Amino acid sequence: MTNQGIQYLDFRFTDSRGLWHHMSVKTTSIDADMIANGITFDGSSIKGWKEIDDSDMTLKPDISHVVNDPFSESPTLIVFCNIHDPKDETPYTRDPRSIALRAEQFLRQSKVADKAYFGPEPEFFIFDKVEFDCNAQNAFYRIHSAEGSYTNNQTFKGIDQPTLSHRPLPKGGYFPVPPIDSEHNLRAKMLSTLADMGVAGEKHHHEVAAGQHEIGFSYDSLTRTADNLQIFKYVVHNVAVENGKTATFMPKPIFGDNGSGMHVHQSLWLNDAPIFPGDKYANLSESALYYIGGILKHARALNAFTNPTTNSYKRLVPGYEAPVYLAYSARNRSAAVRIPHILNPKARRIEIRFPDPSSNPYLALSAMLMAGIDGILNKIHPGEAMDKNLYEFKPHELTPDIIMSGSLKEALMALDQDREFLKRGDVFTDEQIEAYIALKNEEVLAVTEVPHPKEFSLYYSL
Repeated sequence: MTNQGIQYLDFRFTDSRGLWHHMSVKTTSIDADMIANGITFDGSSIKGWKEIDDSDMTLKPDISHVVNDPFSESPTLIVFCNIHDPKDETPYTRDPRSIALRAEQFLRQSKVADKAYFGPEPEFFIFDKVEFDCNAQNAFYRIHSAEGSYTNNQTFKGIDQPTLSHRPLPKGGYFPVPPIDSEHNLRAKMLSTLADMGVAGEKHHHEVAAGQHEIGFSYDSLTRTADNLQIFKYVVHNVAVENGKTATFMPKPIFGDNGSGMHVHQSLWLNDAPIFPGDKYANLSESALYYIGGILKHARALNAFTNPTTNSYKRLVPGYEAPVYLAYSARNRSAAVRIPHILNPKARRIEIRFPDPSSNPYLALSAMLMAGIDGILNKIHPGEAMDKNLYEFKPHELTPDIIMSGSLKEALMALDQDREFLKRGDVFTDEQIEAYIALKNEEVLAVTEVPHPKEFSLYYSL
């Protein structure tokens, strides 16, 4: 490394919430022992992990996945790490990346398939400036966006008034060309940076909401896809900052316009052959239908991982193209699971539409895989496909068993009651699930106990 001019190895790991953490080590201090045995750190400082009286943890580098860091001034390589317990050198049960590796191992042990491929489509917002605060006597957020019609009277540095005249209407930003698509060049820079870091980008475009965007990259295995999503978020945030912008993966930062989802395409392979093509509905195999059945059966529990924030459920409401109904269809984008129209049988796959980009990718992808495997092993048929517009359901037709969790609290309760499918092969454990539920319930409480500005407009004069 030193011969190549590399000055630092940046040891990266992901916590339970999905945040990326790092420790930079001078290459002159790195030896074979450090690569083999890892580096110790204080696990009690990572929210939702160890207590202070038993806090030592070990970062074990996975030298099979090392990428260049284009944002570091000093030549740096990022190395993905797994977390081990130094007492017995076993993978830490709450480490999301170790969970993903166990999920892939369980897939092979199940004999259902030997490879699972995932192709996520994460959406995000780019704003010019965002301000927010919440304290004892003040709570607010303010979004500044050159594309947003809600900021017509704002003056933006470097943007002339004719440019500000070209703005997408609410829900009207899908696929416009510049100047309405004002961040085309910024997205292209993000895609190029991803390629420099080993993530094969495919396409980018403006999404439905003002300031909303999507970048697509190639499918890969479960753990590698989760790694790529962490790189993706890192690139989007940093390229935005370098260009005087700010990016967010919050599912619903703006009221009255579409939120950001992360549709995830999935397929299983056995002996280098896909197992999802067949002669059933939409040219799917019986195994593919059972996989869908597992996803739909466990969807409300999956929400705790795929939609893990209180903000997630401001997106999962009718009227904004978000899938809120537990159904599947070959054409219907209001369904939780869609089967894309694909002519090539090898590319046959299913698209899970309810996840969002605030999710921890290791936990979300692993949980979906475990639900799909459970569907195949137990032959859970998803029932008849729903090819009608599900948003046209009458209120009396909306029974709880066909609707997503309505809040993070509901999702956590569903996970607490429906967890056995996750524990097969010790992929997830009771200890990890309970710690995750406790961590997320803290977030629920943090939001619900704070007075909201909308409450003042509704109730102040009562």
